[in-house]
Amino acid sequence: MPIPIAFLFLLLLTASSHATASTEEQIGSIKWIQDEGFIAVGNMSAVDKPNILPLLATVRYFPDATARKYCYQLPVVKGSRYLVRTTYFYGGFDGGDVPPVFDQIVDGTRWSAVNTTDNFRRGMSTYFEMVAEAQGKTMSVCLARRADTRSSPFISALELVSLDDSMYNTTDFDKYVMSTVARSRFGAKGEIVSYPDDQYNRYWAPFTDANPTVESHSAITPEEFWNVPPAKALRAGVTTSRGKKLSVQWPPVELPAATYYVALYFQDSRTASPYSWRVFDVAVNGKEFFRELNASAAGVMVYSTMMPLSGKMEIVLTPNETSPELARSIKNPPPDWAGDPCLPRQNSWTGVICSEGSPVRVVSLDLKNHGLSGSLPDSIGNLTGMKNIYFGGNKLTGSIPDLSSMHILEELHFEGNQLSGPINPSLGTLTNLKELYLNNNNLTGQIPESLKNKPGLDMRTEGNKLN
Repeated sequence: MPIPIAFLFLLLLTASSHATASTEEQIGSIKWIQDEGFIAVGNMSAVDKPNILPLLATVRYFPDATARKYCYQLPVVKGSRYLVRTTYFYGGFDGGDVPPVFDQIVDGTRWSAVNTTDNFRRGMSTYFEMVAEAQGKTMSVCLARRADTRSSPFISALELVSLDDSMYNTTDFDKYVMSTVARSRFGAKGEIVSYPDDQYNRYWAPFTDANPTVESHSAITPEEFWNVPPAKALRAGVTTSRGKKLSVQWPPVELPAATYYVALYFQDSRTASPYSWRVFDVAVNGKEFFRELNASAAGVMVYSTMMPLSGKMEIVLTPNETSPELARSIKNPPPDWAGDPCLPRQNSWTGVICSEGSPVRVVSLDLKNHGLSGSLPDSIGNLTGMKNIYFGGNKLTGSIPDLSSMHILEELHFEGNQLSGPINPSLGTLTNLKELYLNNNNLTGQIPESLKNKPGLDMRTEGNKLN
């Protein structure tokens, strides 16, 4: 049965060189155990390097060139999800100066090649990480020789971490495994964040670029995020000046052509003010990733499960000016129209109804008979999550803007205002529109034919100067 070590961790260390009767070794905040009993072949060797980390101080190597692969058998629960991490540090343990190249295989599927040459020359270790679902009562992790393998394959450490069933559950693990390319904490410097900050011992590497960095003023609650990111990993971020686009080249390596799981975390780190809300559109390599993302102080995560990518990846955040412009254009708004319109939910704006779940979007505005004046900005059409707008009984002036992007709008009430000009023909393209109240305004011109003949539409236009 699996050995429960610290939050369901099953962590395996290659055979220790210490002469001790104990099979456990405490390294940092984690207890490691020797790998004997999980593999029947191979030899152990110490790595003779000064000031070496204890995790990298020994290796198990496999000199038998007649064998094609060398396998660990790890006890697991069938159908459960696991993070698998292999760590390699050659250190010239066999007297050589070039590490061998070999493959690693998990449950019969080739995972990747293991080529640690570049990192060895820099005095660094190399690790690989994947998420897979157990197909039986054991999971095999194997090292396999290749035609170009010149010396003995080796391994420094092997980890198996039990994950919660809700984690990464949009992936069909009957068909796929997930191999980690990068996991970064933007705007951060210093060491990698891992256990105990991340209870699943995932590695969050620091990442900075030419963009300004910012520290968060509000702590996040990991349990409220899908995949449970550690709070420490989201304490900083990259940003830019107000009104400008933010462009980030990440990860800092070129990606081979494949499909990728991409998860992005955002937070409004500032003290809220009427015109400083974090509402923006997210694009990856020029394609829309998420529109009108509202990043509150509580934070939000958006993701894509099977995104085709290759080469360099660019993330671009484009500010969406709808929310602050709406507040600036409408005069005499309710006094609580400042900060985030939706969060916290018990303190959302007067007249605003927001969606459940994450990310949060405004779905309804009800400000009838509120003494509003001013005009409707053109950008109100960018509120594409809106289903209901009730602005009747106010003193709004100007024309009706283009609302053709509001595809799910069902009810639009502008009755009893001072709107002028023609009825915008874009209203006729709204397939879900059921109520359109424009009565008692100063509208002129023709009623668009697309509205006259629209089935199921309750339209009121009396009290205008329409033909």
